[in-house]
Amino acid sequence: MENWRCHVRAELIRRDGSQKDPYAGVFRSLFQLQDQCEIRQHIWEDVQSQSLEQDGITFVDLHRWLRESEHLSKKLSQTVSDLTCVLYFKEAEIQYWQSQVCRYRQEALSLARGSNTMRATLNQLEFTVERQAKELAALQKEHTRLREGMVEAWKEKGELLQR
Repeated sequence: MENWRCHVRAELIRRDGSQKDPYAGVFRSLFQLQDQCEIRQHIWEDVQSQSLEQDGITFVDLHRWLRESEHLSKKLSQTVSDLTCVLYFKEAEIQYWQSQVCRYRQEALSLARGSNTMRATLNQLEFTVERQAKELAALQKEHTRLREGMVEAWKEKGELLQR
C-alpha cells in the first residue's frame, strides 16, 4: 500500500512540476459559474424586491424573457462562431487564389520574355535571309555574266582555231 501512495505522490509532484497551474481550467470554470450565479441572484433579488406585477410585466414574463434572451445569446454566439469559421475559410481561399495569380503572372512574364526573344531572333533571321537573298541574286548575276563571258570566249577560241 505504501508503494502505491509513493507512486501516486510522485505522479502528482511530476504533474505539478510540469504544469504551472494544474487547476487553472477548474478554477476558471468555477469562477465563471460563480459569476453567472451572482448575476442570476442579483436578477432574482431585483425581481423579488419589486412587486410581482409592475408596468403590466409579471415575474413569469420576466423569467420567460430571461430564458429567451439566453437562448438568443447562445444562437448569436453560435452564428458568430460559424461566421468566423467561414471567414477563415474565405481568407485561406483568397490566399490560395492570390498565390495562383502570382504564379500565373510569373508564367505570363516568362512567356512574354520568351516571345520577345523569339521575335528578336525571327527578325534577325529574316534580316539574314534578306541579305543572303540579295547576295545570292548578286552571285547569280555574276555567274550569268561569267557564263556569258565564257561562252563568248569559247566562241572566240573556236573562231581563232578555225582560222
